[in-house]
Amino acid sequence: MWLTNSSVGRKVVMSVTGLFLVLFVTFHALMNAVAVISFDAYDKICEFLGANWYAVLGTLILAGGFAIHIIFAFILTFQNRKARGNNRYAVNARPKNVEWASQNMLVLGLIVCCFLILHLVQFWAKMQLPELMDRPHLGGYAALQATFSLVWVLPVYLIGFAALWFHISHGFWSAFQTLGTANDKWINRWQCISKWWASIVFILFAVEACYFTWFFAL
Repeated sequence: MWLTNSSVGRKVVMSVTGLFLVLFVTFHALMNAVAVISFDAYDKICEFLGANWYAVLGTLILAGGFAIHIIFAFILTFQNRKARGNNRYAVNARPKNVEWASQNMLVLGLIVCCFLILHLVQFWAKMQLPELMDRPHLGGYAALQATFSLVWVLPVYLIGFAALWFHISHGFWSAFQTLGTANDKWINRWQCISKWWASIVFILFAVEACYFTWFFAL
């Protein structure tokens, strides 16, 4: 199959799954903003998005997309290293037009992955998973309190958000370039949009995390 057997096809899969995850991260940042305004409203949203069929389906799609994104990232990285051969060990300065994030996307992705696992353990495993198993579970407010009452959570989350910024700021416009929608006229525009989008998401997440830590831990 072209999407899995060719390097171009794999890049297309990476781009589509990456853009889908960008939308999820954006939704998540906006959803958390509701908690800053009203914990009651946040609880209602969490209850609405509980163990219903659409929530379960959405979780499965996200999990599948993220898994595919990671697998293809390793495959493409391995292919690139294999193609470079011994040249990869040469000490060269970073090309002037190549972003730092572009050369470190796998490392950034692994940091984001570890951060996501921690986040799932602190929230999904205590909210939606036990609800699916028909067991007592935490509400949105209780999960926020249990997580952000621990002061160490804030610096760890900020590191995760920073890695997410670098990953999105490059991956966003790169995905459109791979999909053929970033020509010479639009490439600079997509790069600008990517940085603005990633910055807005980062600021939202960072402000929300600081507020929750201040509210529950200080």
